[in-house]
Amino acid sequence: MNTSKKIKYKLLKIIMIILSVIVIFLLFQFFKPTWSPKIKAEKSISELRKVEINGTELEVMIRGDHKENPIVIFVHGGPCCSEIPYVRKYQNLLEQNFTIVHYDQRGSGKSYDFGTDYSDVYANTHVEDLIELTKYIEEYLGQEKVILIGHSYGTYIATMAASQEPELYQAYVGIGQVSYMIESELDGLNKCINAAKIAGDMEDVKQLESFRNDIEQGNAIVPRQYVRKYEFAARNIDENEDYIKGFLFGTEYNWSDAIRFFVATSKYQDELIMETIKYQITDIVESIDIPVYFVMGKYDCMTSPEVAEKYLTNLGGERTKEMVIFEDSAHYPQFEEKEKFYEWMCNTFLE
Repeated sequence: MNTSKKIKYKLLKIIMIILSVIVIFLLFQFFKPTWSPKIKAEKSISELRKVEINGTELEVMIRGDHKENPIVIFVHGGPCCSEIPYVRKYQNLLEQNFTIVHYDQRGSGKSYDFGTDYSDVYANTHVEDLIELTKYIEEYLGQEKVILIGHSYGTYIATMAASQEPELYQAYVGIGQVSYMIESELDGLNKCINAAKIAGDMEDVKQLESFRNDIEQGNAIVPRQYVRKYEFAARNIDENEDYIKGFLFGTEYNWSDAIRFFVATSKYQDELIMETIKYQITDIVESIDIPVYFVMGKYDCMTSPEVAEKYLTNLGGERTKEMVIFEDSAHYPQFEEKEKFYEWMCNTFLE
């Protein structure tokens, strides 16, 4: 073999080795085991696993410094947008005093099975799953009641669960609470238009105004790219960056799970959002017989704080009803001001 052929052979061999390493790396990323890192405390809990609920398997993450601390169940929003991929960095303080439970809703994230049709899964199914999951968690951790927290679309589900089965819950906290949807979206639209005018972006003003009729008719919501552009989704965090880092480097999701996440949102998110407009939570739940707290960011235009407060004022029930405004947050006060949220949780539920 002459020198030229030897060099070509060596180059080809190197290229094949590099390609093989890349393929192995990609396969590992797609199928690597997932887990939730251990908490270094004597009676801590850190689990990430499937739990069978109502004939389906839901992915559940449970974390806390002490198993006997009060339990908090978080109901994620989106719809279909699990917070498991990135939420640990925002709940490290809460884990000191509470046992935190997150789960991927049926047909979302790690609870989405390729080849399964979830087109018949609506809010009522999610409510039934949440109630059964609550019973499971209470039995598993040996406690009679939990604190129920919904975020964004998750409030639509959690509000119904709290109303239907109040005996399961110590209190209900709605973060970014869904309320009168059309009125809320119009409020967000007007705030985005005002922000665009201040910024001198008249093209955005024109585009936003073009959506008004569809929003008034209950056929659309404010396009979220405008809400994000004018910092009415998040002011102190970048939730999209958090997702990307969680998918790429986190331990709770592998790349196959990330694909599940995106497939579920593309297939089912829009219809679930429209359900919240067609069937208003304000008509479905008119009273809750446990303490209710709405925690809202001042700058939230995904769910209007002013419209949510109107709902809270009209909400029946003989227990505490409290509106809590976080002055430097938009739609994610529990993340954007995590220290303040931690203090509020401790002051509200531990004293």
